[in-house]
Amino acid sequence: MGGSMKFIEDLNLDNKKVILRCDLNVTIKEGKIVDNTKIVKSLKTINYLLDHNCRVLIMSHLGRVKTIEDKLRNSLEPVSLELSKLLGKNVCFIPETTNIVPTILDNHQICLMENTRYEDLDGKKESGNDPELAKYWASLGEVFINDAFGTSHRCHASNNGISKYLESGYGYLIKEELDGLDPIINNVKRPFTVIMGGAKVDDKIQIIKALLNECDNLLVGGGIANTFLKAAGYEIGTSLYSADYVDEVKELLANYSSKIVLPIDVVVNNNDNISTIDSKSVTEGAIYDIGPKTLQVFRDILDESETVFINGTVGMYEDERYKQGTVELFNILRRCNNIKIAGGGDALASINTLGYTDAFNYMSTGGGATLEYIENKKLKCFEE
Repeated sequence: MGGSMKFIEDLNLDNKKVILRCDLNVTIKEGKIVDNTKIVKSLKTINYLLDHNCRVLIMSHLGRVKTIEDKLRNSLEPVSLELSKLLGKNVCFIPETTNIVPTILDNHQICLMENTRYEDLDGKKESGNDPELAKYWASLGEVFINDAFGTSHRCHASNNGISKYLESGYGYLIKEELDGLDPIINNVKRPFTVIMGGAKVDDKIQIIKALLNECDNLLVGGGIANTFLKAAGYEIGTSLYSADYVDEVKELLANYSSKIVLPIDVVVNNNDNISTIDSKSVTEGAIYDIGPKTLQVFRDILDESETVFINGTVGMYEDERYKQGTVELFNILRRCNNIKIAGGGDALASINTLGYTDAFNYMSTGGGATLEYIENKKLKCFEE
């Protein structure tokens, strides 16, 4: 945590003009919000500021803005309407990101500024953390509160930039994430087991390396396991794997052989003939799930673990034919009496879809921000 960053309750905010950075990056289709979870999660901090008679200017990004078409598609106006509905009060929408008329802020208790990434069309000023843009945005308020955990692994003008010019703090959502992830960051109860799945090693090699330094066991599944099996010298048929990372993974297998646990049996589809076979015997077809012998090995390790972190899925659970491994794994975790934390979009989607939210102590919604926080044990947006 940056030295100058305080929790929202530790700041004197009464009657202040507050700039609040939220993560309102929701999916909008045909002008309608598909899932308002991120908006709902921002309400606690917003209501705290309103209760302290603050004037609030909310900022957020929405999608990526690289073209004029992106700009038209990624306006935050529908979000301002949803926020108004949820708060039961008018949220003034400001369709600009610069040249904002100060009287608009003076005449409304709560405003939502247009998508901060509109400023990326002119030289990536937002994502490049342009100091002049940050200075301008900071001039609109007296205090800055960052509550956008989902972008906390980025140094942008609307988070890190503004914090350099104003007294700054963080809100309830960031606190919830930091508290929820704390059992796998500080004073971890051991044995500490990580379940790592997902499609590709490419995006996760750094977090895998970081976790191998910290954990006692790394249970590997999903498409990632295919690259590990290939690196271990096994045939994997036509399975998806990351050829560019085989040598790097081979090195990990050599250095952490006592920690890394690979599938010993797998579910293979060979020309629509689906069978469970030994993972050393996949000469044809493609791997889509882990098998029952692997689950037994995982169960024995998880039963002995005090702390468990899961990222990604161990099989293609979206397809009925390959969801058994994921379902059984969640059943094992549900029965385990230990600390269980999930992070990353794929893991959360599978847990929600299959109905296992009750099996976890905490489910982090931060995606890439969650993984970078676990890897680096700090939030980039708070760097001095």
